[in-house]
Amino acid sequence: MDEVPATGSGHARRNEDIALDLMKFVAMTTGYGRTTSTGVGFQGSGSAAKPEDYADKLLELYGRCLGALSGKK
Repeated sequence: MDEVPATGSGHARRNEDIALDLMKFVAMTTGYGRTTSTGVGFQGSGSAAKPEDYADKLLELYGRCLGALSGKK
């Protein structure tokens, strides 16, 4: 099996993996970006009308998670 050589980008990849896991957790537990018609709970600017909007919301959330891990605001 081929092994990937360790380079200086290992830390950046780790942050990307953590940000992805954080994004998945937030999106799944809160329903962030999902199309909602009616229901109980948090609803507002986080819901998307079309699949493209949902994807945009998830990408935005991923960027926010990655920024939080990098210490950027």
